Amino acid sequence: MSLTFSEIAHAHKDFIQHTLQTFEDQLHPSADEDAELVTRAMFSIRNQAIKPPHYSTFTQILVCQIQDVNTAEVTINFPHKEISCSCPKKELCRHQLATILKLSQYFISLQQWLSNWRSKKSIPLHSLAATRSPENWQRMADEILNYAVKGPQPIEPYALTALNESIRSKIQRHRPYEQEWQELFQLFMDVAILKHFLLHAVKTKTDMEHHYFLFFLENTLSRIQRSIDVLSKTTRLFATEPFYDALQQSVRDILFIERGAKSFRLTLYLQFWTELFDEKKRITNELTILEQSSDIETDLNLDVVLAIFYILLGSTSPLMRVTEILDEENVESFIEIAQYALHKGYVEEAAIILKKALPLLQTFIQDNLLPIRRQKFTRKLDKLYGQISLTEEEELTLYASFGRYGIESFSNYLLRHNRLDQWVALHQLYKSSIPYLDQCGLKDVVAQSPETALPLYHYYAMEEIQQKSRQNYKQAVRIWRAMKTASKKAGKLDYFTSYIEAVQQQFKRLRALQEEMNKSNLLG
Repeated sequence: MSLTFSEIAHAHKDFIQHTLQTFEDQLHPSADEDAELVTRAMFSIRNQAIKPPHYSTFTQILVCQIQDVNTAEVTINFPHKEISCSCPKKELCRHQLATILKLSQYFISLQQWLSNWRSKKSIPLHSLAATRSPENWQRMADEILNYAVKGPQPIEPYALTALNESIRSKIQRHRPYEQEWQELFQLFMDVAILKHFLLHAVKTKTDMEHHYFLFFLENTLSRIQRSIDVLSKTTRLFATEPFYDALQQSVRDILFIERGAKSFRLTLYLQFWTELFDEKKRITNELTILEQSSDIETDLNLDVVLAIFYILLGSTSPLMRVTEILDEENVESFIEIAQYALHKGYVEEAAIILKKALPLLQTFIQDNLLPIRRQKFTRKLDKLYGQISLTEEEELTLYASFGRYGIESFSNYLLRHNRLDQWVALHQLYKSSIPYLDQCGLKDVVAQSPETALPLYHYYAMEEIQQKSRQNYKQAVRIWRAMKTASKKAGKLDYFTSYIEAVQQQFKRLRALQEEMNKSNLLG
């Protein structure tokens, strides 16, 4: 026997109420499109356009047909908490809302719900979009954001991306028609959304190191970088200047947020000031504002930020002064600035920072940096320091600070200076594998001094034998083949023959190894 709407509604009351609340949060009464959607959904209910339900008590799946321009079919899978519609609209549609409202009417007043929803209407968004000004754009963003992000509760990190996309899709409806304004509009709104989420995260003590939050930040930064890249190559209209002024203020506000995502905020700020805000007057004005902002409470050291502008303005003396505060806490931020300085061609200024940071790197890498980041960070440092002039002592200090995380970088350094014995000693000290040795330049060592590499081949072949499996014996034989080639280049083939005979004698009880050695014809 098929259940009625009332019976289905009371059986799944929690899901229906939760879904209605979710739909309500997505629909903004100030948006004409959303107001129209709600009106059409209510119209379907009043005109009894929703046909009697088809519901399976076994699968707990409800199917409703709604008579519209074309008949639509809404399916609710209660066990999986999913709702979908057969109409072309991919997001929330009037048919899904009508079905949920139809079910909700058995425990709420639809008229009261509609009145409450409409009472939240403020300034129509289309009227804000009609008059183009940074103030109206900001009010439009605030209107949508304040409605979507309510209360003192933190946003669940996993919901950030979906919420962000929902907000962006509503804002996109009011994007200017003129192509020359569209990218600026997109950038302006992305910054406004980002600022709102960061401030809300600080207020609600959200964990900004959560991987979902970091994913949201990375995606947002990628979009902003693309917009900056487009705008930096586009002729700027005089009418857009107030919007750039507003962006400048918003980006500074993000930088000065009380706490959290420190590296991200600095990277974002650098992106704007090294790629988009390139007028000397604007740079000078921003520097003046920063120098007068010493009383602002933030987890970023203001001197780190000032260094950016001293580099852009070519002020070497002030730059040297602010680098005096370099320590393990802010060294990564200064490294970030040096990277951007090199990218923009300020080699002398970057060298001042990098050389000042040099004595701090070992403690920072080994004690302050998370182990998962150390190898990537040392590669980054190797690339940066390779672009400035260093004395031999400074180079050794740099590579010593890397420890085991900079073996590849130090290997390349030793190869460049033809210190092949030390290269071999390094890879005997830090055990790895033959493929990693190849990555670090083993073939270059064999080409220049093949006899130097022979002890390494022996060491790694013995490591394979210790594993005592046929697969490892095969790998040991491959290593010996490479060793044979190196011995031949070094004119020490007799030595290699004696070596293999000694190995066969030493491991004569390992039958599988003996078989693999005989098959390989190492002595042939």
